[in-house]
Amino acid sequence: MAEKQSAMRKPVFIKVDQLRPGTGGHNLIVKVVSSKMVLQKGRSDGPQVRQMRIAECLVGDETGTIVFTARNDQVNLMKPDATVILRNAKIDMFKGSMRLAVDKWGRLEVTEPATFTVKEDNNLSLVEYELVNVVEE
Repeated sequence: MAEKQSAMRKPVFIKVDQLRPGTGGHNLIVKVVSSKMVLQKGRSDGPQVRQMRIAECLVGDETGTIVFTARNDQVNLMKPDATVILRNAKIDMFKGSMRLAVDKWGRLEVTEPATFTVKEDNNLSLVEYELVNVVEE
């Protein structure tokens, strides 16, 4: 096998208002507006105690806001007024509206506080989408 060194690409960061349904691989810098725990379950029937936690956090930047679904260890990082970098985030659809999520292939990290103010009157999660099948003839 030939030894080929692949150069790492620089991440391309986008803004919240550029997010569209069914897309993924997004890199964003957002500020946490609020965080609310929606599910907390513990299972102690196995050798280790596993706890499942899900929180819905309103995150945004200077272009708009969106609901971010934080899972397990991500919940601890999503504190109000914290600035986080979301890498390889994807859009999940939940009841016809967009939710931002970072799965096991992505990364969520807290960074130094951002200088922008969040535009809270443009919430992309309040827009309802409908799946329409187009029949081509």
